[in-house]
Amino acid sequence: MKKDSWFHIALRWKGSVVPEVLPRSLLCGLFGVFIYILHISNIRVSLPILGSIIPNIVLGLLLVFRTNTAYERFWEGRKAWGLLVNTVRNLSRQILVAISEQEPSDRQAKIAAVKLLPAFAIALKLHLRSQQVNDELAANLSPEQFDRLKTMNHPPLEIAFWISSYLQRQSQEGKLDRYQLSDMSQLLNQMVDVTGICERILRTPIPLAYAIHLKQLLMIYCLSLPFQMVDQLEWLTAPIVALISFTLLGIEEIGIQIEDPFGHDANDLPLDNICNTMLRNIEDLIIVSDSQIITNFRNISL
Repeated sequence: MKKDSWFHIALRWKGSVVPEVLPRSLLCGLFGVFIYILHISNIRVSLPILGSIIPNIVLGLLLVFRTNTAYERFWEGRKAWGLLVNTVRNLSRQILVAISEQEPSDRQAKIAAVKLLPAFAIALKLHLRSQQVNDELAANLSPEQFDRLKTMNHPPLEIAFWISSYLQRQSQEGKLDRYQLSDMSQLLNQMVDVTGICERILRTPIPLAYAIHLKQLLMIYCLSLPFQMVDQLEWLTAPIVALISFTLLGIEEIGIQIEDPFGHDANDLPLDNICNTMLRNIEDLIIVSDSQIITNFRNISL
């Protein structure tokens, strides 16, 4: 995959926080203009002592706490979905290989069960985005299952229940031994665990007290900049204040955007692409499995 150049990324508008941060930065710059007007009117507004008191508090709390906490949530969400991809691959492979087919209908039932695995991922994506069950799921479910999901409060859990019921039936019919059933059940449990991890990230926001206090400190710092600079910079106070405010407000906005990584924003996790990858993986495994059955049949005929 070709990487964008440094300048291309630096000058990129889409996906950046510039649209959200720029108006606030310009507002701080206008405040700098006001302070400069007071300065040239011989009103004493230069307070250089502010430059050594507030910055350490603001930068320490804002840059360290806000950025690290938000990125930790983003990265934990990415690891959870990476685990889901691997688990879906392993469970689908085991279902296709381990469960024996004693009747022609067993093949259709097996493929239907395997298709429930990417359906679980798609349902989880919709669940995390607070979206209703839609046509994305229709291709991997029977009409009865699709209608059933529309009435459920937690579609991923219902799909996990269907997969578990299928595995139990295969074990009771002697098509799956208890050791294989145990291994597959553990993989299915991992998929449900991923659901819990994502829900924990989604439903545990940054504590309100921290969010409010950080915004207050940031506002105080940005509005104190003109007092620190006007004596030395004079007319340059406004653009310098706007630039520094843009930097700090941008860091805060990045933290806001990535702390909930399951949405549709450019900086959120590419859940649509991840789900499509799982769908392609399942389709490839089904094709390979069909080819293997045809090869075995020919060998037996010979």
